[in-house]
Amino acid sequence: MTTTENPETPATATGGDRSELGICALLAVLGVLVLTDAVRIPTDFAQRGPVGPKAVPVVVGVLLLVVAALLVRDVLRGVRGESETGEDVDLAAPSDWRTVLLLSAAFLANAALIGVVGFPISGAILFWGAAYALGSRSFVRDPLIAAGLSIVTYVLFNNLLGVPLPGGPLMEVL
Repeated sequence: MTTTENPETPATATGGDRSELGICALLAVLGVLVLTDAVRIPTDFAQRGPVGPKAVPVVVGVLLLVVAALLVRDVLRGVRGESETGEDVDLAAPSDWRTVLLLSAAFLANAALIGVVGFPISGAILFWGAAYALGSRSFVRDPLIAAGLSIVTYVLFNNLLGVPLPGGPLMEVL
């Protein structure tokens, strides 16, 4: 007897929904890809101790394969994952396309302007645009916070982490 009528009880091994096996296959393929790439990492240029650059990818690949195997076991035993409840989100409500389009526009403006005006200015546009799209309407505070966040991010990446970001016209100032 199957128990697919009641989503809160696990399905039996003979009749349950097996769509979760696709996730198992995806995890296994990812695990094999990670392990394959990890084996190809040259170790002579970066190894300075017993743990080389292969260690983390090998651990991640093995863990992906272990999780895939455990998930296959559970699916074949009939254990089903919980359905999405949506927490505080009304799943019947329509999508807010205005917010999605405004966030997309802010991101695309950042991508288009970063090479022209540099990260501090394009990042400020991105941060301010995201705040505006998500409902903040403080036209004095939001641009100031966006500029501060953008400059701090630029300085952290460029000076402390050594990741060069385009500075644009502010290159000489910062």
